[in-house]
Amino acid sequence: MVSLDHEGQGLAVVEEQMLELSELARTAGVVVVGTDTQRRKKPDPALFIGKGKAEAIHALKHEADFDLLVVNEELSPRQQRNLERTLEVKVIDRTELILDIFAQRARTKEGRLQVEAAQLHHLLPRLVGGRDLSRLGAGVGTRGPGEQKLESDRRRIRHRIRELDKDIKEIRKQRALRREGRRRIAFPVVAIVGYTNSGKSTLLHALTQAQVQMEDALFVTLDPTTRLVRLPNRREVLFTDTVGFIQKLPTDLVAAFKATLEEVQEADLLLHVLDATRYNGRDQMEAVHETLQDLGALEKPKLLALNKVDQLRPEAVDTLLGQDWSPYLAVVPISALR
Repeated sequence: MVSLDHEGQGLAVVEEQMLELSELARTAGVVVVGTDTQRRKKPDPALFIGKGKAEAIHALKHEADFDLLVVNEELSPRQQRNLERTLEVKVIDRTELILDIFAQRARTKEGRLQVEAAQLHHLLPRLVGGRDLSRLGAGVGTRGPGEQKLESDRRRIRHRIRELDKDIKEIRKQRALRREGRRRIAFPVVAIVGYTNSGKSTLLHALTQAQVQMEDALFVTLDPTTRLVRLPNRREVLFTDTVGFIQKLPTDLVAAFKATLEEVQEADLLLHVLDATRYNGRDQMEAVHETLQDLGALEKPKLLALNKVDQLRPEAVDTLLGQDWSPYLAVVPISALR
């Protein structure tokens, strides 16, 4: 795996990004044998990394015995093609890795349709760019649409995208009808949002004691789960768990999952779950805010739940609570597991 420090981010931030990339790779079933970082003013237009760094990685290929390079940013079709030719291994970028995880995690017809649409939108310019699809196997970076679609010509892929877009529009209509039904019942709706693996599903489970899928991995939840919760004051509220956000969330993925993310747009209140143990918690919060901004939901009333405080010293929790967390209406330290 390789990353660039081309914005003067600092070693700690780059290390945190590489840790997240390692978690993404593990979730996708990739065995990580090494990581590398290069400091550059800007990405190389031909290779993304410098020519010397590419040659050094190629020299390590036989020693480390790897057949895949994962790059921690989105590559242009040209960069991806040139890297594969130079390194003689398959190369995927952060976007393809995330798309692959979504393809593995999609459980419902709705989720599978949305993932396939995102994958094909990402694939189309790479077909135009002339990427050698015959080298792609059934591993990471190719899961989902399948070999037969990957070998289709541009016209067939565009036709399939139109079909998927039509099906997804129908899903959006159905979700809108369900939301309208909930509004008629007049239950307030709380959408649980947050960075991936921050503990959203665990919190929903704790609130409802329902069998919500929980796992220490990224992107466990792709399909929204809505549960009715009776609060201590006996008021009933609908809580909806949503897909986790992440830094550099692929644009195609946000567009394809619009039907799912509309649950956030229609909520009365957002409950933002933040992993309080993360060094880059503020960066993760900013990534959530950026996605909410894209959805037109950033100005909604928000509560902040600082999760996993059981793993922190009491004075560290006090320090967190003493910080400025505006514009949140309130900040609450929690441990969703307890």
